[in-house]
Amino acid sequence: MADNHGAGHPAMDYAEHERTYKMFIGMAKWGTILMVGLMVFMAVTLL
Repeated sequence: MADNHGAGHPAMDYAEHERTYKMFIGMAKWGTILMVGLMVFMAVTLL
């Protein structure tokens, strides 16, 4: 096992990893908000 004390793998692009993670979290948040809004809209208009 490498002994780099948390420095990570030198070939990994950590800045890109952070951007991808933030995009994923943002899409999950807004997707959830959109689905909740759609469910509320359907409950109000279809019942």
